[in-house]
Amino acid sequence: MASVSANFVCSRTSVRLPNQLWQMITSKSLRLATVGWGRTPGFPRLSSSRFQISCAAKKETVDKVCEIVRKQLALPADKEITPQTTFTDLGADSLDTVEIVMGLEEEFDITVQEDNQDNISCIQEAADLIEQLVANKS
Repeated sequence: MASVSANFVCSRTSVRLPNQLWQMITSKSLRLATVGWGRTPGFPRLSSSRFQISCAAKKETVDKVCEIVRKQLALPADKEITPQTTFTDLGADSLDTVEIVMGLEEEFDITVQEDNQDNISCIQEAADLIEQLVANKS
């Protein structure tokens, strides 16, 4: 069984997915999965849980999240913010993070559930969640 060139990193381990599994994942609207090793050697099994399979958010969404975070934390315009920048890297505490999420909810007209708030630690994660919530809303 040939494997595709896509690699997923989970728990600091790179997992190479066989073509059949890759086709199964991309043909369905699968959002959350855990990759683990099943009984068949070399063939990962999927179960719904921690490993997220999704496309990266649009640049416009990431830029808007950066703008909101910059405003909420009163950051100077020359402070570099990338999609991988975490809120703690910017000096945000838990209250700041709650205020950031409230600003995002207001701007994008969405509601972020409390369990989803715990999964947001960087700009990219926030943008990905926003796009997912906006898509689910429509």
